[in-house]
Amino acid sequence: MAQNGAVDSSVRLFVRQWLRPGAIAAVQGLALALLCLTTNVALFVLSVVSLALIPVFGIGFALFPVVTALVRLCLGAQRRLARWGGMPMATPYRPMPADARIGTWRRFRWVVGDPATWRDFAWLVPGVVTGAACLLAFVLPAYGLEGVLLVPLVLYLTIDWYGYGVFWPMDNIVKAWLSVPQGWFFLIGGLAVAPWLVWLHLRFAGLFLTPTKAQELALRVRQLTVTRADTVDTQAAELRRIERDLHDGAQARLVALSMSIGLAGKLMADDPVAARRLLAEAQEASGQALVELRDLVRGIYPPVLAERGLGGAVEALALAVPLPVTVEVQLPGSPPAAVESAAYFAVAEALANVAKHSGAARAWIRMTHREGRLAVVVGDDGRGGAQPDAGTGLAGVRRRLAAFDGTMTVTSPPGGPTVVTMELPCELSSPRISPSSGTG
Repeated sequence: MAQNGAVDSSVRLFVRQWLRPGAIAAVQGLALALLCLTTNVALFVLSVVSLALIPVFGIGFALFPVVTALVRLCLGAQRRLARWGGMPMATPYRPMPADARIGTWRRFRWVVGDPATWRDFAWLVPGVVTGAACLLAFVLPAYGLEGVLLVPLVLYLTIDWYGYGVFWPMDNIVKAWLSVPQGWFFLIGGLAVAPWLVWLHLRFAGLFLTPTKAQELALRVRQLTVTRADTVDTQAAELRRIERDLHDGAQARLVALSMSIGLAGKLMADDPVAARRLLAEAQEASGQALVELRDLVRGIYPPVLAERGLGGAVEALALAVPLPVTVEVQLPGSPPAAVESAAYFAVAEALANVAKHSGAARAWIRMTHREGRLAVVVGDDGRGGAQPDAGTGLAGVRRRLAAFDGTMTVTSPPGGPTVVTMELPCELSSPRISPSSGTG
């Protein structure tokens, strides 16, 4: 039994580490090759024709931006396939200025002035060559699989059913059996070389389709400008909220408290009973004002973060949700205070949405830190259909995370489950609490 278990374990390891990656790469190679071979040639011809038509009555001025948009659409699909292949490629294009939307010449000047346009154009012909090479990632294992399966096919098709012979190119069984070793050779070799062929194609494509250092810097500056504006707006809104809460809450109670104490001082000699009643009311008002001030402070930076760390604070949030929430925290240290606060309020908003809108029976939270990124996943088994851009609190969470170069993705098909994945780049300091725990 132990030997059989070892064999099964070896087979599973063989499938997981060698067979499955090779098969996935073969499918990726087929998809990439078909996309490159079918679109790159046509797009190259259209681009050349549109450029050649520029001197002809200015037709090219209107046609070339349209062709460029088609090129970007198709190459965007290639970038998405590259992300599926484990090599993400950022989009290098400059944003369209406002005046380019209303004039043909301005649109043409914007397209021509973008260096990414010409790098896309330069990729079209090499993409056909590497796409054809990438096709081998599928052809080699497919040809080998055909040879491996040829023997049972020949044995079946050469049977004379009801006195009628069946035509088959392999006219004898000996040739069929001799094709089996060849088939295994191509199958194993093809699955082994398929990931490398796909990697070579994607690596070469990255030279053309990814942003240059200058473009990365420009995109980074543009992103920082947007996130800075969002951060300033968020901070201004937060300051207005704090001012409003202080004015309508604690400040009003403190004013009433001052008036009650003053009135009690005037009544102390003439009506001590009424004075004592006013002092009791003032004491109660001071307690309420203190509670409101504490709530306001918790909204700025929850004390539970300083006391128990992010993991403990998230567990406290989970306990307040009226449904079972499983919490898994694997943090070998503590994030910076600002990142901790952003992650805490993001989880709080996600759990509030789960309790209010999901109709879920259970939820879960997973928090890990890998390769310099804090990853937080909040999921539930509810009805799904969450839309982060529909004016809900998730849009605010996305803006809050963007201030720290964080990202948020929401997967919520109709019928569920809903999974909110948040990532924040950060480094961890020494741990304050136990690195893993669970709450159910």
